[in-house]
Formats: sequence, C-alpha cells, structure tokens
Amino acid sequence: MAIFLCCLLVLSLLVPLFFLMRRIKKNPKWNLPPGPSSLPIIGNMHQFAGLPHRCFHHLSIKYGPVVLLRLGFVPMVVISSSEAAEEVLKSHDLSCCSRPKTYATGKLSYGFKDISFSEYGEYWREMRKLAVIELFSLKKVQSFKSIREEEVGFMVKKVSESALKKSPMDLSKTFFSLTASIICRVALGQNFNESGFVLERDRIEELVSEAMLALGSFTCSDLFPGGVGRFLDWFFGRHKRINKVFEEFDAFYQQVIDDHLAGKKTVDSPADIVELLLDLMDKQGNKDYFKLSIDHIKAVLMDVFLAGVDTGAITMIWAMTELARNPRVMKKAQEEIRTTLGRKKEKIDEEDIDKVDYLKLIIKETFRLHPPLPLLLPRETMSHVKIQGYDVPPKTQIQLNVWTIGRDPTRWTDPESFIPERFTDSCVDFRGQHFELLPFGSGRRSCPGMSMAMPSVELGLLNMLYFFDWKLPEGMLSGEDIDMEEAGNLSIVKKLPLQLVPVNAVT
Repeated sequence: MAIFLCCLLVLSLLVPLFFLMRRIKKNPKWNLPPGPSSLPIIGNMHQFAGLPHRCFHHLSIKYGPVVLLRLGFVPMVVISSSEAAEEVLKSHDLSCCSRPKTYATGKLSYGFKDISFSEYGEYWREMRKLAVIELFSLKKVQSFKSIREEEVGFMVKKVSESALKKSPMDLSKTFFSLTASIICRVALGQNFNESGFVLERDRIEELVSEAMLALGSFTCSDLFPGGVGRFLDWFFGRHKRINKVFEEFDAFYQQVIDDHLAGKKTVDSPADIVELLLDLMDKQGNKDYFKLSIDHIKAVLMDVFLAGVDTGAITMIWAMTELARNPRVMKKAQEEIRTTLGRKKEKIDEEDIDKVDYLKLIIKETFRLHPPLPLLLPRETMSHVKIQGYDVPPKTQIQLNVWTIGRDPTRWTDPESFIPERFTDSCVDFRGQHFELLPFGSGRRSCPGMSMAMPSVELGLLNMLYFFDWKLPEGMLSGEDIDMEEAGNLSIVKKLPLQLVPVNAVT
C-alpha cells in the first residue's frame, strides 16, 4: 500500500513536469542528431540494460556516430567515431569542456573542488595549472622513480614465491595492490605495507571500486528536476551508499593530512602530493577565486587516488589477459625483452623501458581494445555547437565512446583481434593527438596524470614478462577458456579475477 501511494505521489509530481516540457518549443531550424524514440518522463532509460559502453555501441550501429538520447530530463549526445570525436575535442573543445554536475561527483569532489569534475572557468584553469606544473611535471614524475622500482620489486618477490609453489596467482589483486602501493607513497607519503596503515589492503580496493561505480551512476535527483528526484532518492536510499564511501575516504584523507601536519610521514621519499599541496596552501597568493583549503586538498587526493589506483591496474590486467589468450604475442614479447636486456639481470629499472619497443605496441593495443574508461568522463556543452552537421544545444551531456572508436572497422583492420603489430611504423599514439585512440582523452579536459600513470604500467608489465613465464591454471586447455566478461560502469575491469601460474624464467 505504501509503495502504491508513493507511486501515485511521484506521478502527481512528474506529470505536470512532463506537460511543461512538452510546451517548451524547440528551435524549428535545429537539425538534431538521430536517436531512438523516448518515453514520457523517463526518456530512453528503459533502453539501458547492461554495460553503458556496450548499450551505446549497439545504438551507434543503428543510428550512426552521433546519437541523441534523453535520460529523464537530461539530454545526452553519444559520440562513436574518431571524426566526430575530433570535432568535439579539437574544433569545439572550448564549447564542450565543462562537466555535468551529479550528486556523486559533487559529493566525492567536495563540492567540485577537484580537477576532474569542476566546471570550466578560472578556478578549473588554476587547478589544471597546479596539476601540470606542480603535481605531474616531468621532474616530479622522475623524482618518484625509486618508489616505482621498489614497489615493482616487491611485486616480483611475491610472484616468485608463488612460482615456487607452482600455484595460480590472482593477478587482478596483484596489480591493484601494486598501483595502490605506489599511489599511497607518491600521493600520501604513506607506506601501504607498513603495520598500522589506516586502511586494510583489501578495503582500499573495495572502496576504489565502490567510488568508481558511484561516479559512473546517476541518482534520481540527477535526472529529474526539483524535489521529485530528491524525494525518490530519499525513498529508495540512493544517497546512502555514496555518503558511506565518501565518509570512509574523508576519514582516511584527514588522517593522512593530520599525520603530515604532525610530521608523522611513514616513508622517506621526495615531497609527496599532500606535502606539496599543504606547502602551496601556506604560500598561496591573493586570488579570491582560488584559495586552497583542506577540502581542496582532499578533492585533489580523491582524483589522484581513484584514477591512479584503478586505471593503471585495469590496464595491466587486460594486457596480461590478452597475452595469456595470445601465446604468439606473449612469446614474441618475452623473446624481445630477454634478448634485448640479457638474461642475467637481477633488477629491471625504468631506463630499460625505452629499450623494448614491442611492449609499447602491446600497451597501445590494450588501450585500443580495453580503454580503462570506455566513455571517458562526460562533458557538457556551454553553448550551441554543430557536430557532424547536427545541432547540439547548450547544457547537453557529451559521452565519447572510445571503446567503440577503438573497434571501428573503417579505422582498424580485424578490429576485434589483439594484434600489437598494427602499430608498427604507425604514428598513432594515445596521448591525445590521434582521435582513433583516446584512453586519456584529448584537449583541455584530457587526463593530467597520464605522465604519472604510464611508467608504473610499463615497468610492471616489463617485470612480469622478463622474470616469469605464464601458464594457464589446471583445467584450462587454451587461452580461449579465459572468461572475458566485463564489470563496472565508469571504469571497466575484467569481472572474474585473472588467474595464471607463474614460472621463474630468469635466474
């Protein structure tokens, strides 16, 4: 009875809104993008079953590379070709570089005080400048070289212990542990492996996963105006999970900041990101729109922690998954690495990365087939633009489906196959200048932490391929038996953990 009364109340609130929207006249001269018919009130929400990037992919096959949808009262345009992506990210970058505001992004960014989700303006430009110059400069990234090498060394030691036992190893957990260890030291000045660490290892992975799911989801208040959405969120408890994740992260960051203020850093390393931000907070100038506070520091930490832990681990997981499924590629990579570096090295360092070209091709091919964020972060138009001849009004969300772009048969030969050689003698790179390969985005809102992320991914994979051969667990006859099901919404990870048996190969 209570649910029935609730539904009546919701309908009584939504129906007037629906007729109000019907009375709003659209510009008759606009040529809007094609798309499926929408239902009253909910729009196209009924057509979203399964993973968002795959739903958008199927719609692009039917309606083309620019598709108009409506989620509740929110208009959305999905971009699924490199040509359309270039128009958004290059020709109309300035007009399309703001961010939509949702409950989850606002909560986890401390009221949009971060870099990733703050709207375009003077504040965002200052934060972006801070990230590029202070946090992720080449000099700063290189200063953490010893930390990355040390943490990768710890990983190799653990894998060696598993190799002696000849038992399968959960590489998904191994890679998440590696990236979390590096980020904790680089960003927080905290040693993940020390006793007394604020959060348990497994809980960090869970929190990151829960936060990314929250950031990739909508609440009712994001989709329906006024008190209707807020009432539905209250009734169904949609905000509780987001608030719980936020509170746990907030307590974690506050403890880290308090330790820094009290001089209790747990590692002896170059100035970490918390230390840098606290120093900048003390020395900031007189710009009224840009005053760093503790909440600003926490918001930046949320960006660095979530992106740094999640995307790097996901890339390594998918790379090793594809190598296990493609023994030819695995063998070729290992032969090149071991021949180039010699078979007697006790330690691989970052200088070795540039000596092995085929590994870089493997990483590019992994980004093409398995971009960690297949839809990137959504953008929002600030003015009317034309994309592929279609009109896109202001305040429209833009979703770039880089997963579909990476599988475009007009751009890639045999697009569903893992063939690193396709990048041999190719100028196509993943740094934002080539719109058929966009794992980090492009333009003003491209990922500023790319330079920090790549050395960890390259060094981690290089060590795994140099020191170990890899066998399938008992019961698997070939790599084709590996389950490739995906999970997630904003970031997409392999649903079942990757289990492989390491064999010590270099002594």
